[in-house]
Amino acid sequence: MKRFRRLAAARTTAAAMLLWATLAHAAPEGGHGLAMPRDVSTEGHRIDWLIHVTLVFIAILFAIMVGWMLIACFRHDRKHKAHYDHGDGKRAMLVPLGIAAVVFLVVDGNLFVHSTLDMHDVFWNFARAESQPDVVKIEINAHQWAWDARYAGPDGKWNTPDDIVTLNDIRVPVGAPIVFQMGSTDVIHSFYLPHFRAKMDVVPGTLSRLWIQARETGEFEIGCAQHCGVNHYKMKGLLTVMTREDYDRWAEQASALAVRAHDPDAKDAHWGWEWRKP
Repeated sequence: MKRFRRLAAARTTAAAMLLWATLAHAAPEGGHGLAMPRDVSTEGHRIDWLIHVTLVFIAILFAIMVGWMLIACFRHDRKHKAHYDHGDGKRAMLVPLGIAAVVFLVVDGNLFVHSTLDMHDVFWNFARAESQPDVVKIEINAHQWAWDARYAGPDGKWNTPDDIVTLNDIRVPVGAPIVFQMGSTDVIHSFYLPHFRAKMDVVPGTLSRLWIQARETGEFEIGCAQHCGVNHYKMKGLLTVMTREDYDRWAEQASALAVRAHDPDAKDAHWGWEWRKP
């Protein structure tokens, strides 16, 4: 019997260590496995606030419900005399309605007001982002299984020889608003930037919008958060945040190379569209 207990304990310990290792592997930047990727955007704190406040409210409500059930378990034992209630009295209806109203106004009302204001004033305020003098506009063409990116060249026009076109490689300057317009050529994809707390579905037949602003330089993953086929796991890219000087230098060189490599007969390469104003 002791042998079986030791074996069971060893297996439990091994399973716990394997689970912990799996969770830790999900956070390569450090920290425990349940931590989110660090926020490198100017507005990502709004998403983090929403997540953290939601978790706090859930924990409070969970504790109240568990405590309520425990009290009922210990108070209503075998010696407790049952009392039948039809539940159609005023008190039986007003008390649950009052509790539900308080929970709705305090929890749901608070989250709804903050999230609505953030969406309207910040995340969907593309006019404000595009009005900034240092804004960078990028068109994204999503397809199985890659992200094509296009920047307008020095002429400021789209789908011309000096456009910068990259594959799974997006480069942006730090501190500047970056506005994306995105389309899909096949199925629904989802442009996902976890370090910027940004994600937007890319749907065939329409253009999706998204804007971000980085507050530090570095390299950050681009993922697809919508299952888009058998090779969905391959649909990854890299977003590199550079200093303004490095970005301007890269853009100048990339545009010059694009002019040299331009082929007017390569129709598939001319997928850009006229930028749509917000």
